[in-house]
Amino acid sequence: HQARAGVSQVLNRLTFASTLSHLRRVNSPIGRDGKLAKPRQLHNTLWGMICPAETPEGAAVGLVKNLALMSYISVGSQCAPILEFLEEWSMESLEEIAPSHIHDATKIFVNGCWVGIHRDPEQLMITLRKLRRQMDVIVSEVCMVRDIRDKEIRIYTDAGRICRPLLVVESSKLLLKKNHIDLLKEREYNNFSWQDLVASGVVEYIDCAEEETTMIAMSLEDLETDEEKNSYCNTYT
Repeated sequence: HQARAGVSQVLNRLTFASTLSHLRRVNSPIGRDGKLAKPRQLHNTLWGMICPAETPEGAAVGLVKNLALMSYISVGSQCAPILEFLEEWSMESLEEIAPSHIHDATKIFVNGCWVGIHRDPEQLMITLRKLRRQMDVIVSEVCMVRDIRDKEIRIYTDAGRICRPLLVVESSKLLLKKNHIDLLKEREYNNFSWQDLVASGVVEYIDCAEEETTMIAMSLEDLETDEEKNSYCNTYT
């Protein structure tokens, strides 16, 4: 085996901020002496996931990145509750249908495994997202993607996916209200935390795969001016 440097590191405990920065560091396995600019630039798909400013100077610039302030790495969850729900929610198992009846239906994949088909994908996605916001059956870090072109619904519950929080929008209105902000300001007295905000359904974690098929408003002004039906709004606006 070829020896590699930097695989094991001593955790920086100089200050609390430096410890957090060290734990959220992303190290690209590329030689520092390379002259190519592309590996050092931030890819478009990681917009909002990786901090565009926090990187060291010198030879390691762009190769050592850091997670954005509110981004989150999924730890994984059980897929069995989702499979049980899909079986109860009119999912047709592959063993029960003829191959000739599959072409006009939407295929359902869970962690890359084809588990069945469904005849009403739009209603299924609405129900799945509602369950995720209620954190009932589906936990907040589960990813759900509907690919209309390929007629597929892809659900991921595995670990290692980078997610970022977005504010939920319904009928061009934020679900986040002033009383939520007031509760956060007084969290020392009422124990209302960020997790309570996620559990109340006003904030959702979205990963890169789901972000590609989601309408996201860049600012609150976009919600007021755009005629598009946005589903989420960025959290830092």
